[in-house]
Amino acid sequence: MGRGVAAVRRHGARGAHCPPSPCSEGVSTTAVAAHATLKQRSRRTSRSTSPPGYTALPGTAAASASGEGMGIASTAFAVAGYAACSSLMLIVNKLAVHLLPAPSFVLLAQVTCSWASVKLCGVLGLIDVDELEWPKAKGFFFVSVAFLACIFANIKILQYCNVETFIVFRASTPMVIGIADWVFLGRELPNCRSVLAMLFLIAGACLYVYFDAAFVVQGYIWVGVWYLIFSFDQLYIKHAVDNVQVRSNWGRVFYTNLWASLILLGMTAYLEPHVLLKMRWGFRPLCALGVSCAAGVFMSYFAFLCRAAVSATSFTVIGNVCKILTVLINISIWDHHASPLGISCLFVCLGSAAIYQQAPLREGYQSSKGDTAKALVMATSEDDEEEMTDGKPAKT
Repeated sequence: MGRGVAAVRRHGARGAHCPPSPCSEGVSTTAVAAHATLKQRSRRTSRSTSPPGYTALPGTAAASASGEGMGIASTAFAVAGYAACSSLMLIVNKLAVHLLPAPSFVLLAQVTCSWASVKLCGVLGLIDVDELEWPKAKGFFFVSVAFLACIFANIKILQYCNVETFIVFRASTPMVIGIADWVFLGRELPNCRSVLAMLFLIAGACLYVYFDAAFVVQGYIWVGVWYLIFSFDQLYIKHAVDNVQVRSNWGRVFYTNLWASLILLGMTAYLEPHVLLKMRWGFRPLCALGVSCAAGVFMSYFAFLCRAAVSATSFTVIGNVCKILTVLINISIWDHHASPLGISCLFVCLGSAAIYQQAPLREGYQSSKGDTAKALVMATSEDDEEEMTDGKPAKT
């Protein structure tokens, strides 16, 4: 750590008088850029304080700067929270749209409730939420676009194939994301154990469809479009989570849902005004909408927390597990009953996901990220020193 900090101090003090070695040139440049950017942002924005007892969440700028990482307990918390929310969200949305047949409006209510409630809690000092800053907001615009495009693609593919067929296609995505993780996000290729886990995941989903449902596809073009959009969603959002620095995970929830609400406002006004005017608002529809909005807040929070904790491929595998859990919940709640053989295939999918092993970061990529974190440490320390000495006479 001493070398990285010293290198940043030399560059900050004397510019580029001492050219770095070819091996460290890219790393040092990245570290200096991160240092300068953080310093400029801290001077432009007003100083803010965190609520009493607040600790930086793993996967945030504060956690990276303080050298904190996600331990096993924190990662398990993020994964379990996301799995629970994702597995139940489909059922909650199904009920909400059944009682309130305006899907765009339901989604608009969810994202608006998410950013508004998060910001209100931040103003009250209950949580730490980033201020509305254009550099951060700009970084999350395409996150919202990817999020909404993926929802649209999900709706379109379900028009041309049944849910079980969709699960089969989704089960195959970790193979593609694993290679893309290696190409774009600095991960190693999946090892033999992980490849076998992903193959068994695909096999389990295919066997479930073979024994308990029909494989139905009518529009293969939309399947290809969905595949491209879904892959972009998984990779780009992971890239944004790793590179757009925020004070806390709530900042990601705030920015993403704020952009999404602006986009969905126009979509709802264009697509569903007649539906909303004819709607009969009653206690049950409003209760279903309220539950879906509350679930949306937690879903958004845990989704970002989980993305920060694991790789894009691991997040995709976890998402597939959530879909399997949703099927099991549907089987236990609704009239459709799967055969023992079909249920066994679903448990094969769950077991396959359990033995999946996340690919580590490549060595060169990891050292570059580490050096950037050292620059953030130094910048944060210097800002703290400026705040402590601000307005005090210098000692002689």
